[in-house]
Amino acid sequence: MNPSQLQRARATNLPSREAMLQRTSSVQQFWDVNRALFNDAWKEWEQGEAKNLSPLNDSLLDNKLREAVNNAWQEPEKELVIRDLLEEVAPDVFKFKFFDAEKIALLRHYLDQVSNAEIPLRPPYGIALNHGGAMLDPRSEGYLAAPSFQVFYREMLDKYMRPIARMLFPEITGYDTQTFGFSIRYEANKDTSLRMHSDASSVTLNINLNLPGEDYSGSGVNFYDQSSGKLVEQRFEPGTAIIHRGHVPHAAQPIISGERSNIVLWLYGDNGYIPMRNAPSNNQDAQTRWTVPSAAADSYAPF
Repeated sequence: MNPSQLQRARATNLPSREAMLQRTSSVQQFWDVNRALFNDAWKEWEQGEAKNLSPLNDSLLDNKLREAVNNAWQEPEKELVIRDLLEEVAPDVFKFKFFDAEKIALLRHYLDQVSNAEIPLRPPYGIALNHGGAMLDPRSEGYLAAPSFQVFYREMLDKYMRPIARMLFPEITGYDTQTFGFSIRYEANKDTSLRMHSDASSVTLNINLNLPGEDYSGSGVNFYDQSSGKLVEQRFEPGTAIIHRGHVPHAAQPIISGERSNIVLWLYGDNGYIPMRNAPSNNQDAQTRWTVPSAAADSYAPF
């Protein structure tokens, strides 16, 4: 009997960590040659695990956020209710509840099963090849191609992130047609910190996936306040999200104990274009903000 696509995917030999860090041509060739195989394997895996996996949909999100967003899609003028759910914790940096903390376990269970699927996943190269991370967007080789996850991923971006980002940062409209995403896990004694940097995005949404009671120490995120020259530290609580313009400098402090798990989502324009700093705001109405761009996905990936 011929092996299934899932069996074939599990039998492939993942390139070494050293080769991936060096980004050798053989690594790119590995992902290119096996792309269709891995996509089929994720479909087969998800079908086989259907009884063991909870549905991924916006019932996992914070009730107040979900209700306010649903109302805004019906009547965009009601978007100001969403603004009241956001706290500005640093200049142009906003924090809010994204996931229902008590339901994160369902998403984490799904991702744990993904980790146990034995289908090769590419970790984020740009974050010291993070041990526990994975690429989430179809533009990335070795991405998490499980169909139900991709539907959920797209909903987070199109239904929630983009209109909220346009409301907060109007100048990014038009520079938000393309998407990018990855997961990351900080573990003590492994990938423990991330130096000060800015993102190649128009807007970044960083969502914490820690469970209630799953504590960690260290791993705060510092945002640079350009007006005062000071650093503003923020810590994630289970299910909380931080949204900010991509050009805001930020850094992750070393994690001392425990683990911190996050999903990071980016929006940017076609071919990676992002608005210039201090770009004038687009005076668009709420009706325009609550739409999904018709632009086709391009092949540009930041890393």
